[in-house]
Amino acid sequence: MNQTAVELIDVSKIYQMDKVQVKASEHVSFSIKSGSFAALSGPSGSGKSTLLNIIGLTDLPSEGKVILDGEDIYEGISFNSRIPLKLESKLTELRRNKIGFIFQTFNLIPVLNVEENIMLPLSLGKSNASGMKDSEKKEWVDFLIETVGLTDWRKHKPSELSGGQRQRTAIARALVTKAPVILADEPTANLDSKNGDQILSLMKKINEELKTTFIFSTHDQKIVSMADHVINLKDGKIVSN
Repeated sequence: MNQTAVELIDVSKIYQMDKVQVKASEHVSFSIKSGSFAALSGPSGSGKSTLLNIIGLTDLPSEGKVILDGEDIYEGISFNSRIPLKLESKLTELRRNKIGFIFQTFNLIPVLNVEENIMLPLSLGKSNASGMKDSEKKEWVDFLIETVGLTDWRKHKPSELSGGQRQRTAIARALVTKAPVILADEPTANLDSKNGDQILSLMKKINEELKTTFIFSTHDQKIVSMADHVINLKDGKIVSN
């Protein structure tokens, strides 16, 4: 039986805008098994990006539990008070070790080439892959570059790449720390249909071969149709199909 990668229990997120409270998510509960190809699906304003950020530990819930790889991340923490520095440090470490991020805008460093962009997370701090020898890191990066089909472009900078190639670089960068969970926020939104289809096929291949958990925030029906676990959202709540 697969282990649970992510679980949210009764999670709500409320933003205070002037004198108005906006409920981006409201009492949301779900779990996603390790190795899933999962999608948070819904129209704009449904709360899917908010929940992806909460899973990614880049945004705090207003209430509820966030369980990552069996650990209750905010156990004993009051969300109405300042988050302790010790917890901030822990969240940074968890993001580095447990989670990889893929963005629709790629977020590559313009002055670095493909290989350097992919290597960058390994130099930013301790991660699952940082304990490898330099030779092992090179072999791992070489493997990822080959896996995403960029062997002939490894020395090219982002400005010399197509949109699809930039997203392939971003996928390899997300995988380089050996994080077990990859979060993808509308990863095909800035790609044409051909490149979008190729990127989806690549991520599905990685999901199946490396057993990496993928969680998408999307309204792309192609992603939804490929997902083995779909969480439909509307107005911050889970809705049935």
